[in-house]
Amino acid sequence: MWDILGKFAGLPLYQLLGGKYRDSIPTYSGANSPEGALAAIEAGFAAVKMGFSKGVGSEDFERVIKVSEAVGAKGQLLIDSLGAFKLHEAVSAGRKLDELGNVGWFEDALMPEDTASYPALAEALDTAVCVGEALSNRFQFRDLFSDRGADIVNPDVGRAGGITECKRIADMADTFGILWSPHVSSGLPPYVAASIHLAVATPNAVIMEAGNIHQATHVADSRGNVLLKEPLEFEAGMAMVPERPGLGIEFDEKELQKIVVG
Repeated sequence: MWDILGKFAGLPLYQLLGGKYRDSIPTYSGANSPEGALAAIEAGFAAVKMGFSKGVGSEDFERVIKVSEAVGAKGQLLIDSLGAFKLHEAVSAGRKLDELGNVGWFEDALMPEDTASYPALAEALDTAVCVGEALSNRFQFRDLFSDRGADIVNPDVGRAGGITECKRIADMADTFGILWSPHVSSGLPPYVAASIHLAVATPNAVIMEAGNIHQATHVADSRGNVLLKEPLEFEAGMAMVPERPGLGIEFDEKELQKIVVG
């Protein structure tokens, strides 16, 4: 509906949302090895994200240390644990992350439903606590904000009520002095384009997931661009907002038909 309105008005989505604060949004890449992290930083990314779920003292944590050392002062390391820990485990692990000095956030350390424990975790750590990709509406985020359960939130436009609800969530986060980052996992161009427009149209957006475009050579082909008449514009470490009306994308029907099922 937002895309239809934008095309009718001849305006890009970010204009319908109140205008843009920036022309582009920084992106981070996935990297689970020191070599991958260093390659991403050298390609132009300012941050990389890796998984961590086995706890302090494990080989998994040793890998975190090695990746952190590879990134060094050249960027930030983001940690995603996919709800792996109980509160006492997350506090122990988070305090070790504090010591590394370049960890940008500790994401989904606890199960997303464990909302009562997130304020205690955020209070215990210096590293920013990030949560929100599994939440689905502004009322859940309101409770998280009022209890100071996060420093950064990452709502997903495909899960959290679309563009309208995510804009409300981002605005509410800003009221509480909380940053946000669009969660952009596996998705096609409408999902990605909507996330970019939301990011540039909100003052507290800091970075966006880049998914599989960790190599600069893959940027032009990423995020379903092969399905579009004009591609979404990415560089290593940056996503540019489309200036065309609506979401700023038009499918190439011939290419689209190649993946239609049924």
